[in-house]
Amino acid sequence: MTNTTDTPPSYWIKSSYSDNGGSCVEWAPAQAPTTGVIPVRDSKNPHGPVLHTSPTAFTTFVAGVKAGDFGTV
Repeated sequence: MTNTTDTPPSYWIKSSYSDNGGSCVEWAPAQAPTTGVIPVRDSKNPHGPVLHTSPTAFTTFVAGVKAGDFGTV
């Protein structure tokens, strides 16, 4: 995984579970076929750092969140 701020312009998606109330992440899945990575960022800081992760790692993370592996906030 890479942490950088120089991600190319993307179409960012926020979780459908987000109620625009704060702690949200956004991701740009459309880049995966061409770059092999999924950029992820903090929705409150769109010009801040971007984490680049593999599609497999991102899918595993999302499955863990859905399964409650990380607890609740």
